Amino acid sequence: MHRTNSPRDYPPARKRFGQHFLEPIWAAKVLRAIDPAGDETFLEIGPGRGAITALLAAVARHVIAFEIDRDLAISLRQAAFSNVRAVEGDFLEIAPERVWQELAAVDPAPGTIRVVGNLPYNVASPILFKLVQLFAGRVPLVDATVMLQREVANRLLASAGTKDYGVLTILIRRHADVERLLQLPAGAFRPAPKVLSTLVRLHFHPPDPPVQSEAVFEALTQAIFTRRRKTLGNALLAYGPMQKGVPSKLLDAAGVDPQRRPETLTIAELTRLADQLANWNS
Repeated sequence: MHRTNSPRDYPPARKRFGQHFLEPIWAAKVLRAIDPAGDETFLEIGPGRGAITALLAAVARHVIAFEIDRDLAISLRQAAFSNVRAVEGDFLEIAPERVWQELAAVDPAPGTIRVVGNLPYNVASPILFKLVQLFAGRVPLVDATVMLQREVANRLLASAGTKDYGVLTILIRRHADVERLLQLPAGAFRPAPKVLSTLVRLHFHPPDPPVQSEAVFEALTQAIFTRRRKTLGNALLAYGPMQKGVPSKLLDAAGVDPQRRPETLTIAELTRLADQLANWNS
């Protein structure tokens, strides 16, 4: 049994944490999209007032809820869910070792591990990269069902050559397949944000395609997309101390037309170019 808090039991939304709390009717829709099972353990990012937490607790094996707001973390503990562990702190500062510690605290064999979160819009992209980092750090995350600003979701789902395609698309999609689950209006939250929201699911997998150097791939992608509408021959000059004539040689070896623009390159083409650059640097 747990105690049900009423809205007046909770502190007001805090702007500095980007808090927008999900309304109960929409929390139920989100739960259906998550489709939790009884043998699954969930890492919840930003449980807030527990709208999704309470629904998950009724179905899932365990919920480990990471909440940056101290008062909300206390309220969640006071609700006394038997299978919910409230962890106060910034999820962005959580190391893989700490995640393992929290998992071990609830169950030495936690079963399937999934992620859910109504992400603060101002830190959504860093949290997505954090999830990739955790997966790369051998935390066996199966998927993450997260609420994002609609523009961010569009970037995750974008195709090469479109205006939304860029660094976020490429660096996340090498590690996860992304699907759109649900569109939410501003009125699904209190207080209502000034933007629309989308629920997406990331299905994690090993880096695909693989590359010789993740560091080179990421640095190359970041560099050339600062000149996304330049030709690749020019855009490559943004990558460190590039010697004269080297960009054309790299592009030729990778089989990529130097007159193309960075925004037109597929992830597979970028990995070929990064491998050529890694060989050139070695």
